[in-house]
Amino acid sequence: MSGIAANGQAKPALAAYGGEQLTVIGIAGGTGSGKTSVSQRIIDGIGKNKVTYISHDSYYKDISHLSLEERAQNNFDHPDSLDTELLCKHLVALKNRENVDVPVYNFSTHSREEEWEHVEAKSVVVVDGILLFSDPTLRKIIDIKLYVDTEADLRFIRRLERDIRERGRTTESVIQQYMKTVRPMHDEFVEPSKRFADVIIPNGYTTGLNQTAMDIIISRVRHVRLRGTSFDSPPVSPGRQPAASREMSKLSLSQ
Repeated sequence: MSGIAANGQAKPALAAYGGEQLTVIGIAGGTGSGKTSVSQRIIDGIGKNKVTYISHDSYYKDISHLSLEERAQNNFDHPDSLDTELLCKHLVALKNRENVDVPVYNFSTHSREEEWEHVEAKSVVVVDGILLFSDPTLRKIIDIKLYVDTEADLRFIRRLERDIRERGRTTESVIQQYMKTVRPMHDEFVEPSKRFADVIIPNGYTTGLNQTAMDIIISRVRHVRLRGTSFDSPPVSPGRQPAASREMSKLSLSQ
């Protein structure tokens, strides 16, 4: 059976067939930083048939017992708002080649849907979310940690556009939520978690991602997946360049 050991360590994944070892890639960063764009590029680069994609956003706790007004006042940017324990169990199950049923979250009603999404285990799992690296157990399960680093004003613009377009929010409500919870929680939990990243990707907000940077990341992912090695070098960002990672640190996802 898959799961988390009593000491908090993730149980080791079973060896994958064909000489490959299943790899979990975690992509974190502030709201609107470009996590989804990076996730999609990795999926396209490795092959959709080889990648399982999961969003931490799907694991918001069910608060349907509250009134709609009470739900809207919930702090969705605090780690306690997410069922990270369930995500950890699902990721370990996927590493052990077990399929899982992922909750479906409705952002308009702030509640879980009754039907869950069946997700199949593949060679690589890509999971993204703003708070991925703030949880110690989750960090142990994730093999490769990428952090998308984007300026706050650009992230806010993307958040505003998305919430109005996709989640039926008003401009006033988005601004109010950003000032009340999004920004303070980013400063308290998201930004500090950047130090746990293996690679820090600047300017992930752009539509046209730098293909050279993504090619190097995807090449490294393939190497880890095939060789069973790990991303255990220090985080890479401008000004902090391990010799073996100097080429990566010079690259930005913006053109």
